[in-house]
Amino acid sequence: MSKRLELLFTTEAGTSSTIAVDNPREPVDPAAVREAMDDILAADVFHGSNGSLVAKRGARLVERNVETIEIGE
Repeated sequence: MSKRLELLFTTEAGTSSTIAVDNPREPVDPAAVREAMDDILAADVFHGSNGSLVAKRGARLVERNVETIEIGE
């Protein structure tokens, strides 16, 4: 099982952009996530084809379970 913290932003073009953090420290502190997202916006260091990040859209913790199925040879 793996977990990923996804920070969701809006770009200048109005599109969505996601910054993912693998295996975040748990429990995830919503106040720390908000502060980190504010810092990312203030630093204005992420620029893509849709422009800079301009607003927070949300954050989510995504959990993924992988089960291997033995198929034999």
